[in-house]
Amino acid sequence: MYPDFKLKLHGWTKSTEIVHLYEYAYNRTKNSERHEWSGRFLGGCMRDVAITGYAETKIDVRSGRLSYELAGDVLDELLRRFNVDKSEIDGLSVSETMSESANPFWAQYMADVLGITPSWLELMGLGGVSSIGGVARAALAIRAGMCSIAVVLASDAQSSGLTPEQGAQRHEFQYPTGLRGPVGAFGMIMRRYDHLYGLNPRALARLAVTQRGHALLNDNACPRLRKPISEEDYLSSKLVSDPLRVLDSVMVCDGANAVLMMSAKQAAKRGLKAIYPTAYAELSHYKLTEPMTEITESGFKVVGPKALRQAGLSVSDIQSFHPYDDFLIAIMLQLEHIGFCEQGKGADFVLDTDMTFKGRLPLNTGGGQISAGQPGLAGGGLNLIEAVRQMFGEGGPRQIQNIRNSMVTGIGGIPYARNWGTSAVMILEQ
Repeated sequence: MYPDFKLKLHGWTKSTEIVHLYEYAYNRTKNSERHEWSGRFLGGCMRDVAITGYAETKIDVRSGRLSYELAGDVLDELLRRFNVDKSEIDGLSVSETMSESANPFWAQYMADVLGITPSWLELMGLGGVSSIGGVARAALAIRAGMCSIAVVLASDAQSSGLTPEQGAQRHEFQYPTGLRGPVGAFGMIMRRYDHLYGLNPRALARLAVTQRGHALLNDNACPRLRKPISEEDYLSSKLVSDPLRVLDSVMVCDGANAVLMMSAKQAAKRGLKAIYPTAYAELSHYKLTEPMTEITESGFKVVGPKALRQAGLSVSDIQSFHPYDDFLIAIMLQLEHIGFCEQGKGADFVLDTDMTFKGRLPLNTGGGQISAGQPGLAGGGLNLIEAVRQMFGEGGPRQIQNIRNSMVTGIGGIPYARNWGTSAVMILEQ
């Protein structure tokens, strides 16, 4: 039925042809090779599902609003801007929150409050991975016919609500030593990195100033953070978990964001712009079984190269980088682990590379969480929204020129004596 394995994909436009071709290739591949090869194949072909809209609220501290209210604002904006009736939405992915996590029925309650009757409903509990992970799962649901139009939503009012107790290993191993949370954990990662490679604070200062410069151009950024800073401001800021400083970390805020997804065929019929998630890779608990895991290493060493292979791209092809950035050191580690530079050479790369929106590798052009504010567990969607905005050509005064792709990452969870729990990379293309 098909020619030999060396076939060209150009001109294969019908979804049935793509499915049959995939089945043909899949059946020809040995079981041990199927997972990796199918990922590469799908990355090159999966333009059948698209992100067709985005929305976000302004980010603020102690807004006094509920996560439900913020989510309602985002949904209203999606419906208004992208000409979709609420009754047409039959898929919903909802990220977990810090402010409402005591509610075990969070996704159901959210759908109820928003007035959505989904045939596919997903509750994402992967922290900062939840938004891009939700996009990946929504794409699968649309392909499988479980829904036709999906909203991937994240909303949290952490600075206005109660922060839940996470428990797990914290009571036994962390709290008795004074390690109360992410600040202490990332302080340890920074200290270990400094021991192994030497940590140049000037590179972290450069990252802080670059992202703050982008936040100054972002009307949705937290007003308290829309103030210029210099590298000297960073270097003189207060140490809170030596060598981690105040300006290394996010400010917890309130906010919400969402993307709209549907088939590419439906997007074209509606005359909507389309951005395609052509690659996605996710890994939880990198080197879990090793008792003495190196805490400066993460799952991005696996998922970064894997996503690039799926998309058929190299790091030099990436035109904008939107990494999860709860701490500045996390950006530098991702640059190293994904392959933009060698391990231990992140500082040199940062100092040698223009990462402003006008530069060679634009970085978190909305300011990222560190300079726009972290809206609780909706923070994972913040940089996704900015990547989509840029690819829609709607970046305003910070618009990247000639952008055809973006890399967005997510980090979820902070286990004890290891790096973060979940690492994920998504590549978006026009």
